[in-house]
Amino acid sequence: MRMLPSLVVRLGPALAAALAAVPAAAQDGRGWNVQVTPYVWGSGVSGELTPLAGGPTLDFDESLSDVLEDLDGAFFLSAYARSERWVVLGDISSATSSREGTVPPGLPAEGEVSQRSVTLAVGYRAVSGPRATVDLLAGARFWDVEVSAAAPAVGLSAGADVSFSDPILGARVNLTLAPRLSAILYADVGGFGTGSEATNQVVATLNYAVTDRFYVSSGWRRLYVDYDSGGTDFEAALSGPLLGVTWRF
Repeated sequence: MRMLPSLVVRLGPALAAALAAVPAAAQDGRGWNVQVTPYVWGSGVSGELTPLAGGPTLDFDESLSDVLEDLDGAFFLSAYARSERWVVLGDISSATSSREGTVPPGLPAEGEVSQRSVTLAVGYRAVSGPRATVDLLAGARFWDVEVSAAAPAVGLSAGADVSFSDPILGARVNLTLAPRLSAILYADVGGFGTGSEATNQVVATLNYAVTDRFYVSSGWRRLYVDYDSGGTDFEAALSGPLLGVTWRF
């Protein structure tokens, strides 16, 4: 997580630009509903890693029992704000996962993915009903990713550190299931060959209102990225259960 602070600093202008995209009437502080959610995410990794051209390509898959075992370290924080129909969403995600697998012709290998990302999006509440709301969003995901793969039996190892940004389009649905129980479904797609070839994310949570201002949540998150540039090629899906607490103010 050593590069996360510098990544956030570099994204200061991007955050300012995202907030500037919200109409002035929604920025004057009147009617803002803000919530902040720190959470833990047991993210395992599956996919293929080729850190450098000519280096080993590590192939691996995970089972549900592997998810919590793979996680080496993590920091996660999300925020959401709304004024009337305008919404702003942000997420800071930093996770390091390691995995064992094989390289052709079946030799044992090991790999590691450290992903640090900041997602920023601005949107509009397209549906506002008594039991369901739908927000449509557009923004960007900024990445700093380190990947490495090694096959000790044949003395091969390689690693790479890349930074890039992806435009994203997303939607967030909030469903009221009971007086204190709700579900949130969030999905986005992006990349489009701009930074990565493709990226997408799905988050689903069940949320219980302990008080009007304090919620607890549990659910599942999957984050996918397919990047290929300069000999560095990785296609990885980070997925696993999450637990979070939310403060509204």
